[in-house]
Amino acid sequence: MNYQKELDQIIEQIIKSNSHPKLLIHSCCAPCSSYVLEYLSNYFEITVYYYNPNIYPEEEYSRRMEEQRNLIEAMPHKNPVKFVPGEYEPSDYYNATKGLETAPEGGERCFICYDMRLREAAKLAKDMGFEYFTTTLSISPYKNVEKLNKIGNQRADELGLKYLPSDFKKKNGYKRSIELSKEYGLYRQDYCGCVYSMREREVQKKAQGELV
Repeated sequence: MNYQKELDQIIEQIIKSNSHPKLLIHSCCAPCSSYVLEYLSNYFEITVYYYNPNIYPEEEYSRRMEEQRNLIEAMPHKNPVKFVPGEYEPSDYYNATKGLETAPEGGERCFICYDMRLREAAKLAKDMGFEYFTTTLSISPYKNVEKLNKIGNQRADELGLKYLPSDFKKKNGYKRSIELSKEYGLYRQDYCGCVYSMREREVQKKAQGELV
């Protein structure tokens, strides 16, 4: 599926209707959201939902959340962008992924994590009366875009919402996110977020001689 083409078609219809639908965006971090906000705030009224119970440790979670809040305040937006912090309950993540502690990055454990976050984003979008919801996760070259869009559409169908299809890497989106991160001096973490990805990254660093 060409998810960027699907998104282009939706945006074309929005422009023709001269409207600005309400969009809830689940965000994993400020760097990943930077390009997405620059791009989509031209067409939508956005609320950024920072819900990531997978992130470890709590200090890292708080740092990423504040970076997200600060970026929203610093960036110019054509249409309003608001911020909603989610609850930080890491036990929910550990319970959901129990038995998959040694699963490789990018596999079943990650898919469960996608679903946790998209499910909560869909619930909030429904409660707040949003027409669309989506996630910044598809901007990462390490995330499974097909899986993300499939889960998003499933959750949307369950609640009578519209999932905004995305592959934000397209149109040099990932490259632009790096540029914006430098422009705004954003903290760019070197692991996805969970304790398992952190440990895997430490092993990689050690193998490359970056850790002693």
